[in-house]
Amino acid sequence: MTVMPGLSRLFLDFCSGELGSFLPSASDAGNWQQRPPLPAHWPELVQLVAKQNPSPATANALAALSNGAGTVLTGQQVGLFGGPLFTPFKAATAIARARQATAADHPHQAIFWLATEDHDFDEINHVTFPAGRTLENLEYVLAGEPSAARPVGGLVLDDRITPIVERAAELLGPSDATDALIAAYQPGRTLAQAFADFYSKIFAAQGLLVLDASSRDFHRLGAPVLRAAIERADELHAALLDRKSQLEAAGYHAQVAVTEQSSVLFLIDAQTGARHALKRIAPTPAETDGLWQAGKQSYSTADLVAILASEPERISPSALLRPVFQDFLLSSSLFIGGPAEIAYLAQSAVLYERILGRQTTPAPRFFGTLIEPAIAKLLDRHELTLEQIFTETPESLAQRLAARSMPIETKQKLAAAGNALDTELTTLVEWMQSQDKGLGQSAETAEGKIRYQMNRLRTLAANFQLQKESTLTKHAESLCNALCPGGIPQERVHGAAYYLAKYGPELAETLSKQAENACPGHTAIRL
Repeated sequence: MTVMPGLSRLFLDFCSGELGSFLPSASDAGNWQQRPPLPAHWPELVQLVAKQNPSPATANALAALSNGAGTVLTGQQVGLFGGPLFTPFKAATAIARARQATAADHPHQAIFWLATEDHDFDEINHVTFPAGRTLENLEYVLAGEPSAARPVGGLVLDDRITPIVERAAELLGPSDATDALIAAYQPGRTLAQAFADFYSKIFAAQGLLVLDASSRDFHRLGAPVLRAAIERADELHAALLDRKSQLEAAGYHAQVAVTEQSSVLFLIDAQTGARHALKRIAPTPAETDGLWQAGKQSYSTADLVAILASEPERISPSALLRPVFQDFLLSSSLFIGGPAEIAYLAQSAVLYERILGRQTTPAPRFFGTLIEPAIAKLLDRHELTLEQIFTETPESLAQRLAARSMPIETKQKLAAAGNALDTELTTLVEWMQSQDKGLGQSAETAEGKIRYQMNRLRTLAANFQLQKESTLTKHAESLCNALCPGGIPQERVHGAAYYLAKYGPELAETLSKQAENACPGHTAIRL
């Protein structure tokens, strides 16, 4: 068990229970398994969820919701071909927590929220799959359409998806997951539909419910949250600014920038479908309630309230408001998030307090690295740990492997020379420092140059060994690309579909079992 590299201090403090003044964790929030009271809209909500989850595999989960079961919620953007590997990690964690609550006589169901209203197409239009020792990136490109303007979930796939699906199938090989991917990502289907269908099949045995809440019906049910964000915008904005200052004073970062005119809402353009950030214009004598601006259009508060009443789907929550919106809809008991989402919640907590009057308990998702058999053999052969791979580049790892594989006589001579040099050089420099300060400083400079040359001798010997054993470079490349490509953890780079296709639907259950451990550390899983 180790800690994933690249995690923020805020997230690490949250996992260790030290962020209590900003955000309670599952360990110090009391019994989260006691679900919040059922909202009045619950029967209609369950019907809407059922329409999106018609598979017989979800029948038990839907029945439990109808009977008032609580919800464990997680979610992710609708990335191409199922997105990165951490996506099923989130689903597996939600499933594990729901099972634990249910086993304790507090029935809960896991729900995966599709972030279909996000509009950054460039974040979700590509996926990276392992291809031998290398990695291959597949990308779906829109033609003649501004990629950053419209919510990504509703974008309809066209014929350009076909060759990309065919190449994905070649890389993944025949399997049930590959068949599910091919069936899901077809021309004429939206990205949201494709993503939902794929994960509904992958986690069918676990009864995972998948939800796209971008439609009019869901926004109508969630209108109280959206209306509060409109009518109490200035109050909420002041609270967010204050929270930003508090976080920064404590040495943390604000994940979402809160500026003078920012709000927690977007407006969907009725003609183009573009998603524009709603900005606040300060009150004036002529407009005592202030104005709102979306793109080039201006709106009064009354205008936005009218849009919410007639076309609620056009009012879209920002990253800070979305958790409040979704937890109001689903009356969530627990939210499973990654590092960025937990950072959002440290800011959103002030919105929860003012709009919902309660804070949904958050918990970290499962973190892990999947180690395939061939990679496990390389780790064992070279006596390497996952922690060591996290700190290496392919070049530095190749040097490490070469140094290890050098003939014993070469190692002994280098070690003897290095040890002798270290002993004699340290004694000499200390003596010169005792004689004169200036002489000592010059000696330290010369010492650094001498030690550099000694290290260069080691590097020359390692490079010679690499030339003799070219497979060492290949091994280093394979290990880094498989476990920490480009210095980035595997789970953030590799496409989930690769592992789901290669290791079958059983992998979904394996991940759900692994996620039962609530420790937020990092787990190495040998496949």
